[in-house]
Amino acid sequence: MKKPSIYSLTFDQLVEWVVNNKQKKFRAKQIWNWLYKQRVTSFDDMLNVNNECLQLLRDEYTMQSMEEEIRQESKDGTIKFLFKLEDGNLIETVLMKFSYGYSVCVTTQVGCNIGCSFCASGLLRKSRDLSAGEIVEQIVNVQRHLDSRENDDRVSHIVVMGIGEPFDNYDNTMDFLNIVNDQNGLSIGARHITVSTSGLVKRIYDFADENLQVNLAVSLHAPNNALRTQIMKINKAFPLEKLMPAIDYYLEKTNRRITFEYILLKDVNDHKKEALELVELLKNKRHLSYVNLIPYNPVDEHNQYNRSEKKAILDFYQILLENGIQCGVRVEQGTDIDAACGQLRSKQIRKEKKYA
Repeated sequence: MKKPSIYSLTFDQLVEWVVNNKQKKFRAKQIWNWLYKQRVTSFDDMLNVNNECLQLLRDEYTMQSMEEEIRQESKDGTIKFLFKLEDGNLIETVLMKFSYGYSVCVTTQVGCNIGCSFCASGLLRKSRDLSAGEIVEQIVNVQRHLDSRENDDRVSHIVVMGIGEPFDNYDNTMDFLNIVNDQNGLSIGARHITVSTSGLVKRIYDFADENLQVNLAVSLHAPNNALRTQIMKINKAFPLEKLMPAIDYYLEKTNRRITFEYILLKDVNDHKKEALELVELLKNKRHLSYVNLIPYNPVDEHNQYNRSEKKAILDFYQILLENGIQCGVRVEQGTDIDAACGQLRSKQIRKEKKYA
């Protein structure tokens, strides 16, 4: 990236930049307001900021580190954006409409090194982390799309569950959370934000110590080591014997409910046996646990997996419920477009290579 994104700066960092550049401290509030309240697209639109400060901003930062490449709109209102970054890499961002408002799923890395065997995001290895600004800019771009409708719709919820492992890009993810949560900016409530991890144990401890009100989701997908290692290679480094104590620490430190993501794969992890094992795994933390059962979106490159039958999903759900485990089946969004995370990106990259 030729210049860093202005959206990478937290408010405190922006104040520091303003002061270090011998500008009046109040300029930081003005700039912040133009970025996140007015959502201008050029430094030139910051009408009450003096020319000297504007030139400094132009010299050091960019406001547009990505451009929209493709937009797919589903019949249910879900919109998937494919953004091209300054270095030519592609990322996905998804806008979803729910009864409680608009939620955006953001990407934190270009590609993914976790390598879950069912996931489209990991089809291409990670080439780099996104900066905090590139993550924030996804939200700003989606909010600008909502602004264009002129009906006061706003992004009210965020899930950090797009391409990549957020905790593998920990510092930038934490800055992102700080920026979008700022009450003088986008003001998205911490309790309306969920960060998902595949189970980077050290970072779960770190996240617990952050003392944030942000929600945590853990991609579990199997109740025992053998099966989890089979479908999630990260389990070799962080088996359940390491993961579960980290989760216990998080629960004790925060007293906040944790969500366990469990994608249901036909005849792999959707039997009564796995359901009962999951009950046993979570029995001592059931008061602060919620299991999100996810119907699988098939991916061409992972044709060894199929979606569980409806009866198997319902039976699995009933076993958890009858044993005191809070759970639900994820409502599907965007099934008539490239629904699986990373699918649109990998499809576009294959197309570009074909015609290169």
